[in-house]
Amino acid sequence: MGFVDWLRILHPLLAIVVVYPLVGVVVRYAWQTRQRRIAMKAGKSAIPPTVGAEHVNLGRGLAGAVVGVALLGLGYSIFVKKSLWMVDPGKATIVTLMFGATIGVFGLLYRARTRGWRALFATLNSAGLIVLGLQDGVFRRTNEWWFSHYYAGMTAAILMVVSVAILPEIYRHLTWRRVHIGLNTIALLLFLGQGVTGTRDLLEIPLSWQAPTIYGCDFVNRVCPPPQK
Repeated sequence: MGFVDWLRILHPLLAIVVVYPLVGVVVRYAWQTRQRRIAMKAGKSAIPPTVGAEHVNLGRGLAGAVVGVALLGLGYSIFVKKSLWMVDPGKATIVTLMFGATIGVFGLLYRARTRGWRALFATLNSAGLIVLGLQDGVFRRTNEWWFSHYYAGMTAAILMVVSVAILPEIYRHLTWRRVHIGLNTIALLLFLGQGVTGTRDLLEIPLSWQAPTIYGCDFVNRVCPPPQK
């Protein structure tokens, strides 16, 4: 494996090492929080009261990890795969500023207190992810969008952003709590699907030194040119 190949696996590596363990822990705390809430209606619960706070803190961390891993994958596709700085330095500068702005508004979302500011920063962050995902070099598999690693991953990342934005509301209104549960249940299913589509896509991506030969194949008829003697 060359240096470029190591850069390519940073995205799946961090997803496996950071995101998926956090998903498991957050789901466990979410279940315990619900069980404690139900038990407290009967008078007492053996589950400690700290599970709710732990669920919130780790959930916020999970959202940041998902958005970060998504941006890392997009960054590789745009800057390394397409060599944007060499091909078009002007566009590369604009895209770099877009990355910075997307990260910046996500940080502001964590700090926002009022509903209006949270809605604004969540919208800007989601828009930034979408615009970056539309850049050349990003493999989207639009013809199979229902089984696309890109579309499911972007949807999951945006759901995480929305979850952070509506977090204060779930303590005030039961409806928002149900929305929170519904959105994150969808996100959990998307994360499970990402394990399948991500593995599939990795199998289809050749190492850098193999790429010229592999991409010379006919993928429709599944044949490759004979090796040169």
